[in-house]
Amino acid sequence: MHKILFICHGNICRSPMAEFVLKDLVKKANRKEDFEIASAATSTEETGNPVYPPARQKLAEHGISCAGKTARQLTRADYRYYDLLIGMDYANLRNIERICGPDNEHKMHLLMEYTGNVHEVADPWYTGDFEQTWQDVLKGCQGLLLNLT
Repeated sequence: MHKILFICHGNICRSPMAEFVLKDLVKKANRKEDFEIASAATSTEETGNPVYPPARQKLAEHGISCAGKTARQLTRADYRYYDLLIGMDYANLRNIERICGPDNEHKMHLLMEYTGNVHEVADPWYTGDFEQTWQDVLKGCQGLLLNLT
């Protein structure tokens, strides 16, 4: 069983998009029982809030529902529980380490490490470009799934 936690700043755009994209990919690959997938935030700003409407809409355009998802903050216990803690940008990685402590087990990664083009997934909260975020998240999740097969 692969236990994966996606992490961004608020857990209302990028990390829930990655959570539900990967859930969709593993379902289509008939590997749902091999994965536990969730997402969290490094901040408390959006705790309890649903996925941001434009992110929810982008997922829906591709037939993916994120109904019921609300933002939660990362905890130190998440480091022990999950096999991979995947941040969307370098600030996320720094904040994951601040919350969880040193990455002695090499669990912390940038999503785009799983593609041939390592870069940050831009935050659409600021850019407004949910399509580019979708493209990056999809490529990252596809690469991650390939890496775990």
